[in-house]
Order: sequence, then structure tokens, then C-alpha cells
Amino acid sequence: MTKTTVAALQIGSHPDGKATTLDAIQSFERSIAESGAALVVMPEALLGGYPKGSGFGTRLGYRMPEGREAFAAYHANAVDLDGPEVEALAGLSRRTGATIVIGVIERAGATLYCTALFIDPDRGLAAKHRKLMPTGTERLIWGQGDGSTMPVVESRAGRIGAAICWENHMPLFRTAMYAKGVEIWCAPTVDERDVWRASMRHIAHEGRCFVVSACQVQPSPAALGREAEGWPADRPLIRGGSMIVGPLGDVLAGPLEHETGLVTAEIDTGDIVRARYDFDAVGHYSRPDIFRLQVDETPRPGVAFAPFQRDA
Repeated sequence: MTKTTVAALQIGSHPDGKATTLDAIQSFERSIAESGAALVVMPEALLGGYPKGSGFGTRLGYRMPEGREAFAAYHANAVDLDGPEVEALAGLSRRTGATIVIGVIERAGATLYCTALFIDPDRGLAAKHRKLMPTGTERLIWGQGDGSTMPVVESRAGRIGAAICWENHMPLFRTAMYAKGVEIWCAPTVDERDVWRASMRHIAHEGRCFVVSACQVQPSPAALGREAEGWPADRPLIRGGSMIVGPLGDVLAGPLEHETGLVTAEIDTGDIVRARYDFDAVGHYSRPDIFRLQVDETPRPGVAFAPFQRDA
């Protein structure tokens, strides 16, 4: 079978933290099961939170004590990959039969990563992708991923891969993922702008793949009882815009705005070969005699231990 249903769950991180957010995710269990979705994509930083408008007390050349406290609180709300949140998501995947791709803030010691987890009904946590390049001041609070976490994963829906938010604008990363044979491009994000939707259509059309974009939705600063410098008090921090796009750039479902909900579409991965008849970015349209991309997938830990070699 090449036909299946895929979905984007549009939802936001709850200000009370990851436990309440997890409860909100699990409240969609019946909707996911009834939809028959084989794949559900959830937004960037959903568990752990995307603190839009926060400065973490940082000025060029110095850091304020309150920023360290803010980071400590953010770190405490992050997710351990062997922790109860991932276990609960594995249970949700198993009960619904849907593979889940979800954005989390991954805690690895004192360092945090913006990560997409691939959770399989049979295998549980099957893979992860750490965001390669945090954008702007995200670099204050998130580490950079390396080439060792750029998976394309077999699922009941098809071959899935993930690019988080503005990674989708990295042409060489896209090319590497196309070369790995991605069929369903998962795009967890917090980008609510119209131009983002144009990017999603472009990637689907360029990669001749299906794209599932899942965006957070968050209320205005006024509704949250807080201030965000330079942001209108009554404007939603994130308005959503989750959508599903076909391999010729046609919008199949969405965009959904200003509310939580499940966006679904039936897809046929058999359409991918038909779409690549006249354009295959890493095949007959690639011109490898002129252009070549080298990808380093070596893990890059901060410290690497190797056996001591004595001189002969």
C-alpha cells in the first residue's frame, strides 16, 4: 500500500510546563486514533518550550544574574530521552499506531538541544535529530547538533526525515536529506509567517516529497500576563499555520490558524516517482560532473576518549 493518512498536530507549549503540555498532547489520542494517521508531526520545542521574547538576561559582553536563573528554570523543564515524557509518547504511539515526530528541548548534561524525536509504535524512540544551527539568539540557550543525527527513518507512512524551523532554509542540508531518500519531510516549527508557507511549498516541489509542517500556537503576551519587548501586547506570539503539502507543491490541508487541532490528509507515496519524472534534485537533474556535496556524519562530542598508545 502506498496510500496512507498523515497529520500535523497544532498545539502550543503550556506556560505551566512540560507535564501540562504532555497532558494536552495526550488529550488528542482519540482524535489521532480516529483519523487513522500513520504519522503525526508535532511542533518545534513543544515539550520544553519555546520562550519567545525572552532574553535570558544577556547583553553583549555580560550576563545578568536573573538570566542564569531563567536558564536554570528552562533547563529543569527540558526532557531527558530516557525520561517519563518520552515513555508516555511511546505509549501514545503504540496505542494509536501512529509514528510521532515531535520537537523537544533535549537535556544532555548542562547543554540543551532543540531536537526532533522519531517515536515508533513498535520500537519506541527510534531516532533523533538535533537542530544543526539555532537561529539568532536561540544560540544563547541551545547547542548545535552535528552530522551524526540526520536520520531518514522507515515508517508505516513512508521514509521520514525532519528539519527544524529555519534548518529548512539550508540548501545543503535539504540536498543531503533528498539524497537519503526522504519521502515525507517533517517540519516542526514556530515560524508563523506567510513566507514560511511559501518555503514549505517550495521544499515539497523541489524535493518532490510530501511535507508536513507543524507549528506551535501561543496566545498574546497580554493573555499570558507577561511582556515581550517590541511585540504588540495583543498579538498572538505564534498564530500557527500547520499544513500538509504534496510533491508538486500543492497544499493538501491547512493552514490552520489561531487554534489547536489536528490537520490531516491522505497521501500516496506512489505520487513521488510520478513527480520526479521531470525533476529529481539528486538524480537526473543534479549534474554531479559540476556540483558535489560532501557530508560529514561523524559524531562530534566535546571530549573524545581513545585508548592510550605507547611508543614502540
